Amino acid sequence: MSQLKNGLIILICLLLIPITAVCTAAVKQRFSDGPNRVFSGGPLESGDLYSGPEPDWSFVNEIPTIEMQLMTPPTSRVIWTVEHNSKLYVWSGYMGTTVGRMWKQWPIQAERDGKALIRVNGVRYERQLARIKSGAELTGIAAAITNKYPSRTTREGIEAGDVWLFEAGPVD
Repeated sequence: MSQLKNGLIILICLLLIPITAVCTAAVKQRFSDGPNRVFSGGPLESGDLYSGPEPDWSFVNEIPTIEMQLMTPPTSRVIWTVEHNSKLYVWSGYMGTTVGRMWKQWPIQAERDGKALIRVNGVRYERQLARIKSGAELTGIAAAITNKYPSRTTREGIEAGDVWLFEAGPVD
């Protein structure tokens, strides 16, 4: 019985090592300038803040991801993006599932207050996220998404609320 108890204690301790390491890395990243591939990060602080006319966003179709920070709460994440008809879009899948809505809080927060900051190639852009639920443009946006990413995003999925789509427009 004593050997079983000691073995169980050793097993628990060995399991706690990677759990503690992952938790520590996640907490540490929250105080960093931006996210990494795995964990959300702190506010986007470095990089020039863009000012000027609305950019030609077509360049984002050539890069895999951007960094995006909501202003409330000021946390950042790595996110997919696409340009369509000179407009910038971000989205979140799995929103039609309970797990997806628990896992992905940023779309709910963005719908409440869409003020955001994105960082692309070291340049920060102030943006206003506006959710799009319907409209003729959804077909073209969904096609742009599926052409760029291994995604099954469709107009019907967006209209059904399975995918939450946001236009990242200029701040008013």
